[in-house]
Amino acid sequence: MAGKSGKQNTAARQDTSIPRRNPAPAHLDAAAEAERLREFLRPTVERHKLLLEDVEVRIVGSHRTLHVVVDLPDDGVDGVSLDTVSEVSQSVSNALDNDPGDDGRPYNLEVSSPGVSRPLTQPRHWRRNIGRLVDVRLVDGEVLEGRLIDADETSVSLKPLMTVKKGTKPKFGEDRAIPYDKIRKGTVQVEFAHADAEESGGNND
Repeated sequence: MAGKSGKQNTAARQDTSIPRRNPAPAHLDAAAEAERLREFLRPTVERHKLLLEDVEVRIVGSHRTLHVVVDLPDDGVDGVSLDTVSEVSQSVSNALDNDPGDDGRPYNLEVSSPGVSRPLTQPRHWRRNIGRLVDVRLVDGEVLEGRLIDADETSVSLKPLMTVKKGTKPKFGEDRAIPYDKIRKGTVQVEFAHADAEESGGNND
Protein backbone atom coordinates (compact mmCIF):
# COMPACT_ATOMS: atom_id res chain seq x y z
CA MET A 1 0.00 0.00 0.00
CA ALA A 2 2.38 2.64 -1.26
CA GLY A 3 1.76 6.31 -0.61
CA LYS A 4 3.59 9.53 -0.95
CA SER A 5 4.64 9.40 2.71
CA GLY A 6 5.49 5.73 3.06
CA LYS A 7 4.55 3.79 6.13
CA GLN A 8 4.47 0.36 7.71
CA ASN A 9 0.93 -0.77 8.38
CA THR A 10 1.00 -3.34 11.17
CA ALA A 11 -2.57 -4.45 10.52
CA ALA A 12 -1.82 -5.33 6.91
CA ARG A 13 1.77 -6.34 7.78
CA GLN A 14 3.18 -4.64 4.72
CA ASP A 15 6.40 -2.62 4.70
CA THR A 16 5.96 0.28 2.32
CA SER A 17 8.38 2.77 3.81
CA ILE A 18 9.40 5.30 1.18
CA PRO A 19 11.37 8.35 2.39
CA ARG A 20 9.88 11.67 1.41
CA ARG A 21 11.91 14.22 -0.40
CA ASN A 22 13.39 17.12 1.55
CA PRO A 23 12.45 15.84 5.01
CA ALA A 24 12.10 18.53 7.66
CA PRO A 25 14.46 18.69 10.66
CA ALA A 26 13.48 16.27 13.46
CA HIS A 27 12.70 18.89 16.08
CA LEU A 28 8.92 18.75 16.24
CA ASP A 29 7.68 18.00 19.74
CA ALA A 30 6.18 14.49 19.76
CA ALA A 31 3.46 15.35 22.29
CA ALA A 32 2.28 18.36 20.30
CA GLU A 33 2.25 16.34 17.08
CA ALA A 34 0.27 13.55 18.75
CA GLU A 35 -2.33 16.05 19.97
CA ARG A 36 -2.65 17.58 16.51
CA LEU A 37 -3.09 14.15 14.92
CA ARG A 38 -5.77 13.18 17.44
CA GLU A 39 -7.92 16.05 16.22
CA PHE A 40 -7.05 15.48 12.57
CA LEU A 41 -7.69 11.72 12.54
CA ARG A 42 -10.75 11.57 14.82
CA PRO A 43 -13.32 12.13 12.01
CA THR A 44 -11.65 9.44 9.88
CA VAL A 45 -11.86 6.87 12.67
CA GLU A 46 -15.43 7.83 13.62
CA ARG A 47 -16.59 7.16 10.06
CA HIS A 48 -15.94 3.50 10.88
CA LYS A 49 -18.17 3.86 13.99
CA LEU A 50 -15.15 3.54 16.25
CA LEU A 51 -13.51 5.77 18.83
CA LEU A 52 -10.02 7.18 18.50
CA GLU A 53 -8.56 5.99 21.78
CA ASP A 54 -5.11 7.51 21.39
CA VAL A 55 -2.33 8.59 19.06
CA GLU A 56 1.29 8.16 20.09
CA VAL A 57 4.19 9.68 18.16
CA ARG A 58 7.72 8.35 18.60
CA ILE A 59 10.54 10.29 16.95
CA VAL A 60 13.99 8.83 16.26
CA GLY A 61 16.23 11.11 14.26
CA SER A 62 14.32 12.19 11.17
CA HIS A 63 11.90 9.26 11.31
CA ARG A 64 8.55 8.94 13.09
CA THR A 65 6.40 6.05 14.24
CA LEU A 66 2.69 6.88 14.52
CA HIS A 67 0.74 4.48 16.74
CA VAL A 68 -3.03 4.91 16.39
CA VAL A 69 -5.30 3.07 18.86
CA VAL A 70 -8.99 2.61 18.02
CA ASP A 71 -11.75 1.12 20.15
CA LEU A 72 -15.44 0.29 20.10
CA PRO A 73 -17.97 2.87 21.37
CA ASP A 74 -19.62 2.51 24.78
CA ASP A 75 -22.29 0.12 23.51
CA GLY A 76 -19.79 -2.11 21.70
CA VAL A 77 -19.15 -5.69 22.73
CA ASP A 78 -16.17 -8.00 22.38
CA GLY A 79 -13.32 -6.29 20.50
CA VAL A 80 -12.33 -4.71 17.21
CA SER A 81 -11.82 -7.38 14.54
CA LEU A 82 -8.62 -7.64 12.53
CA ASP A 83 -10.57 -6.94 9.33
CA THR A 84 -11.91 -3.73 10.84
CA VAL A 85 -8.45 -2.69 12.01
CA SER A 86 -7.17 -3.24 8.48
CA GLU A 87 -9.98 -1.11 7.00
CA VAL A 88 -9.38 1.69 9.49
CA SER A 89 -5.65 1.50 8.83
CA GLN A 90 -6.22 2.08 5.11
CA SER A 91 -8.46 5.09 5.83
CA VAL A 92 -5.96 6.56 8.30
CA SER A 93 -3.16 6.03 5.78
CA ASN A 94 -5.10 7.90 3.10
CA ALA A 95 -5.86 10.74 5.50
CA LEU A 96 -2.19 11.06 6.43
CA ASP A 97 -1.20 11.16 2.76
CA ASN A 98 -3.39 14.26 2.46
CA ASP A 99 -2.53 15.86 5.79
CA PRO A 100 -1.94 19.60 5.15
CA GLY A 101 -0.14 19.95 8.49
CA ASP A 102 2.43 17.21 7.88
CA ASP A 103 6.08 18.30 8.02
CA GLY A 104 7.36 15.93 5.34
CA ARG A 105 9.36 13.40 7.34
CA PRO A 106 8.96 9.65 6.67
CA TYR A 107 6.98 7.59 9.13
CA ASN A 108 5.71 4.11 9.97
CA LEU A 109 2.01 3.75 10.72
CA GLU A 110 0.75 1.29 13.32
CA VAL A 111 -3.00 0.87 13.89
CA SER A 112 -4.26 -1.39 16.67
CA SER A 113 -7.03 -1.92 19.20
CA PRO A 114 -6.39 -1.91 22.97
CA GLY A 115 -5.17 -5.13 24.53
CA VAL A 116 -6.11 -6.60 27.87
CA SER A 117 -3.06 -4.99 29.49
CA ARG A 118 -4.19 -1.42 28.91
CA PRO A 119 -4.95 0.70 32.01
CA LEU A 120 -8.63 1.16 32.84
CA THR A 121 -9.00 4.93 32.69
CA GLN A 122 -12.54 5.53 31.38
CA PRO A 123 -15.94 4.25 32.62
CA ARG A 124 -16.40 2.42 29.30
CA HIS A 125 -13.11 0.57 29.88
CA TRP A 126 -14.42 -0.72 33.20
CA ARG A 127 -17.86 -1.60 31.79
CA ARG A 128 -16.34 -3.65 29.00
CA ASN A 129 -14.44 -5.73 31.56
CA ILE A 130 -17.30 -6.57 33.94
CA GLY A 131 -16.84 -10.15 35.08
CA ARG A 132 -13.05 -10.06 34.84
CA LEU A 133 -10.52 -10.12 37.64
CA VAL A 134 -9.01 -6.66 38.11
CA ASP A 135 -6.20 -5.08 40.09
CA VAL A 136 -7.19 -1.73 41.65
CA ARG A 137 -4.66 0.61 43.23
CA LEU A 138 -6.25 3.38 45.30
CA VAL A 139 -4.91 6.88 45.85
CA ASP A 140 -4.44 6.12 49.57
CA GLY A 141 -2.04 3.27 48.74
CA GLU A 142 -4.45 0.36 49.23
CA VAL A 143 -4.24 -2.39 46.61
CA LEU A 144 -7.27 -4.58 45.83
CA GLU A 145 -7.72 -7.56 43.57
CA GLY A 146 -11.22 -8.75 42.84
CA ARG A 147 -13.99 -9.63 40.43
CA LEU A 148 -15.46 -6.54 38.69
CA ILE A 149 -19.25 -6.83 38.96
CA ASP A 150 -20.49 -3.38 37.91
CA ALA A 151 -19.37 0.02 36.62
CA ASP A 152 -21.32 3.23 36.10
CA GLU A 153 -20.38 6.85 35.46
CA THR A 154 -19.20 7.50 39.03
CA SER A 155 -17.83 4.28 40.50
CA VAL A 156 -17.04 0.58 40.13
CA SER A 157 -18.18 -2.34 42.23
CA LEU A 158 -16.12 -5.44 42.83
CA LYS A 159 -15.90 -8.51 45.04
CA PRO A 160 -12.45 -8.33 46.66
CA LEU A 161 -10.40 -11.50 46.52
CA MET A 162 -9.63 -12.67 50.05
CA THR A 163 -6.36 -14.09 51.29
CA VAL A 164 -6.71 -17.85 51.87
CA LYS A 165 -4.40 -20.67 52.77
CA LYS A 166 -2.31 -22.08 49.96
CA GLY A 167 -4.04 -24.95 48.21
CA THR A 168 -7.57 -23.90 49.19
CA LYS A 169 -10.17 -22.47 46.85
CA PRO A 170 -10.06 -18.67 46.42
CA LYS A 171 -12.90 -16.75 48.06
CA PHE A 172 -14.41 -13.33 47.52
CA GLY A 173 -15.47 -10.84 50.17
CA GLU A 174 -18.49 -8.54 50.32
CA ASP A 175 -19.23 -6.27 47.36
CA ARG A 176 -17.37 -2.98 47.54
CA ALA A 177 -18.12 0.23 45.64
CA ILE A 178 -15.15 2.44 44.76
CA PRO A 179 -15.54 5.96 43.28
CA TYR A 180 -13.33 6.71 40.28
CA ASP A 181 -11.70 9.65 42.07
CA LYS A 182 -10.36 7.20 44.67
CA ILE A 183 -8.70 5.00 42.03
CA ARG A 184 -5.11 5.72 41.03
CA LYS A 185 -4.77 2.81 38.59
CA GLY A 186 -6.82 -0.14 37.41
CA THR A 187 -5.77 -3.06 35.22
CA VAL A 188 -7.26 -6.36 34.10
CA GLN A 189 -5.61 -9.52 35.44
CA VAL A 190 -5.01 -12.30 32.92
CA GLU A 191 -6.80 -15.52 33.90
CA PHE A 192 -6.53 -18.93 32.32
CA ALA A 193 -9.90 -19.72 33.92
CA HIS A 194 -12.26 -17.84 36.20
CA ALA A 195 -11.55 -18.50 39.84
CA ASP A 196 -13.82 -21.12 41.38
CA ALA A 197 -14.70 -18.84 44.25
CA GLU A 198 -17.66 -18.61 46.56
CA GLU A 199 -19.72 -15.53 45.71
CA SER A 200 -21.67 -15.47 48.99
CA GLY A 201 -19.17 -13.36 50.86
CA GLY A 202 -16.33 -15.83 51.33
CA ASN A 203 -16.90 -16.40 55.04
CA ASN A 204 -17.45 -20.16 54.85
CA ASP A 205 -14.66 -22.66 55.28
